[in-house]
Amino acid sequence: MTIVYKKAIRDKIPEIIKDSGKECKILTLSDEEFLIELEKKIQEEYEEYLESKSIEELADIWEIIMKIIELKQSSLDELNLIRLTKKQKRGGFEKNLFLINTY
Repeated sequence: MTIVYKKAIRDKIPEIIKDSGKECKILTLSDEEFLIELEKKIQEEYEEYLESKSIEELADIWEIIMKIIELKQSSLDELNLIRLTKKQKRGGFEKNLFLINTY
């Protein structure tokens, strides 16, 4: 029985599939193509997190974010600088504030 996935996967998944006695067809995408697929994958992982509330799903999201940063030729340091700049201008989320409305 063939199951069609058509999604970005972690590097060791083909090996894991073969170790389970199954075969798989894999493509190696260009950086540009893979970035598009990672943007889809992050949505999938986010939805899984919302369903499970699992820290493991957050780890998957973080792994995807790290690869997106690399593909965008940036760095964790640059991302953190952007985060800190936004935090300085607009604040963080330390106070657990929830906006009801404005008038």
